[in-house]
Amino acid sequence: MYIPTLDSKAVGNVIAYFRRKKGVSQEVLSGLADIGRSHLSAIERGERKPTLETLYRICKALDVKMSTVILKLEEQLDIQK
Repeated sequence: MYIPTLDSKAVGNVIAYFRRKKGVSQEVLSGLADIGRSHLSAIERGERKPTLETLYRICKALDVKMSTVILKLEEQLDIQK
């Protein structure tokens, strides 16, 4: 039986994409989102998956809608198939 899971590397890649697009460092973004820089780094490397709350904070700090991030994530996941 196949149980789909969310690819944490894809999540991290998408967050890193939007962070670089905005031109901010992990240090700056983690401060704006009120999360630890090491936590953000682990998310971007795919070692951790963000909670919905953490994703919301990151999106708000990047001034990007969560739906935009999710759509980009879905594109990444479709490419990986």
